Amino acid sequence: METKPIRRAPGVALITGAHGTIGRVLARHLATQGWQVAGTGHGQWHPDEARAWGVALWQTGELDLPGLRRLAIEPQLVVHCAGSGVVGASLTAPYVDFQRTVDSTAAVLEYLRADHPRATLVLPSSAAVYGVADTLPMAEDSPLRPASPYGVHKKIAEELVCEHAARYGLDAAIVRLFSVYGEGFRKQLLWDACRRIRANETLFFGSGAETRDWLHVTDAAALLETAAAHAAPRCPIVNGGCGAPVTVRAVVQELFRLLGRSDEPTFCGTQRPGDPLHYHADMRKAHAWGWRARVGWREGLARYVAWFQQQRDLA
Repeated sequence: METKPIRRAPGVALITGAHGTIGRVLARHLATQGWQVAGTGHGQWHPDEARAWGVALWQTGELDLPGLRRLAIEPQLVVHCAGSGVVGASLTAPYVDFQRTVDSTAAVLEYLRADHPRATLVLPSSAAVYGVADTLPMAEDSPLRPASPYGVHKKIAEELVCEHAARYGLDAAIVRLFSVYGEGFRKQLLWDACRRIRANETLFFGSGAETRDWLHVTDAAALLETAAAHAAPRCPIVNGGCGAPVTVRAVVQELFRLLGRSDEPTFCGTQRPGDPLHYHADMRKAHAWGWRARVGWREGLARYVAWFQQQRDLA
């Protein structure tokens, strides 16, 4: 039986990687819920822009123990959004990917153990830890066979958090995010596809039959906050998706329509290394927490294209 969550009164929330797309959307979400948000990581951020995203304190720098301590804050919640975010980059620079994901997680855990043992930790992980699944949908107890260094490093980060929580009594939770997208994302399928369509290109990687489980970034932020309320030393793990896989062909066709094209995309059949063909999240555990995705994929794509069309000088 699902235990009743512990509702923690908003205090100071530290978001590592708050300058990233998920981090900044999460910062704005938490700020609207009454949290005082601090952030650290890579990226230069003018104080006015940071505040517009709900970040009251921003520190640029490497994510290591000295840097975390320089913040001089007393966080009640830490959401570790920093880390690598691209499968392909992990194949060409695996050591850098390891440092960004594994080393940074170890630093956050030591920061909590030594300085803030009563704080709560939420780790956004990735569906890449599953790799090629034998059965779909992917449940949290499915075998973990990552197909890329990116997935391996996310799996190691999860193991570090779970071991640390059990050993030191840290309240922690892990959310395995599937295909997070939304306004502000300048990478991955949607950004690349919109640029190709605007350039009158019609040929895309893969067969088009690949499936992805899309989750709008605002829904991801709400789930990360929900996970904080369920964090415990047993470190619960939940999937973060919609539970409704959509083919890549259907997504690209919808982008064609939204961008005013009447023709159809074609696919070359070439697969990207490290990318499994199918993703489909079993969402029963997150639903048991009372969370539901609110943005359907067609609505989300319409919002993304509207944002993309405003980025003409930068796309």
